Amino acid sequence: MSGRAGFGAQQTISMDNTRKMIDNAFKQRNLKAVLLSVNSPGGSAVQSDLVSSYIKAKAEKAKVDVIVFVEDTAGSGGYWLACTGKEIYACRSSVVGSIGVISQGLGFHKLIEKYDIERRTFTAGENKSVLDPLAPIKETDLKIIRSLLNNIHQHFIDHVKESRGTRLTAEDKVLFNGEFWTAKPALELGLIDGIDTLDAYVERNYGDTVKVYRAKKGGGLSSLFETFLPYLPFSAALPGVHQALPVADSTQLPLLTHDPSLAQQNLNVADFQTSEIAKTVLK
Repeated sequence: MSGRAGFGAQQTISMDNTRKMIDNAFKQRNLKAVLLSVNSPGGSAVQSDLVSSYIKAKAEKAKVDVIVFVEDTAGSGGYWLACTGKEIYACRSSVVGSIGVISQGLGFHKLIEKYDIERRTFTAGENKSVLDPLAPIKETDLKIIRSLLNNIHQHFIDHVKESRGTRLTAEDKVLFNGEFWTAKPALELGLIDGIDTLDAYVERNYGDTVKVYRAKKGGGLSSLFETFLPYLPFSAALPGVHQALPVADSTQLPLLTHDPSLAQQNLNVADFQTSEIAKTVLK
């Protein structure tokens, strides 16, 4: 899943734009596993939690494992999503971690004073205008925001610990201070399970039972859909989603080819992303 999760990002990860893709991934016949590519620096904790929980519920119902592959980044909310998987793999230069919470803003009260601009804010409730950018920050504001951030941070920590368990090898003050790492130190810390790529993983575990087909949708910065399709005839492939584009019509993806020599194979692995690349391995 690629892009930021939440408000204010050019590309967002949310339940609204991932639900249909997730549903399609898990409804494939003879499903053996779901491979999830993550490429996100983070965003909304709520949306990351919603998507992660939804995928986990689908995997539990289908009785299949979710295996995660990190591309450029699985940071903050991106790592929250990565912890959806039973196993996490990353490229050697992938950036992983940033297990923390941040709130940023600007204060303009001195600027409006300089230009003799009057601030007019009316509230019902003494804390309704917390972090008003046109007023000096108050100690009560700091107390409220710190409490909020600490609560969300603890939710994040609990999620990571539940997912990674005894594989985590460092103390909390090392793992959960917001720092981020490339794959090798992340592996040593227990944040990932290996240094690998999705294609190499599929080839090593499933060999010649699948074949890769690629089909571009649009041009320029449009999404690229990459689909692992079965050799056996099948009516549709998993649609992919680009945040700026509607869900792809499965008829735009390549049709399957038939190879009788593989007719007895029993492989069905769905792999999906929400941006540039969407992949699926089907039977």
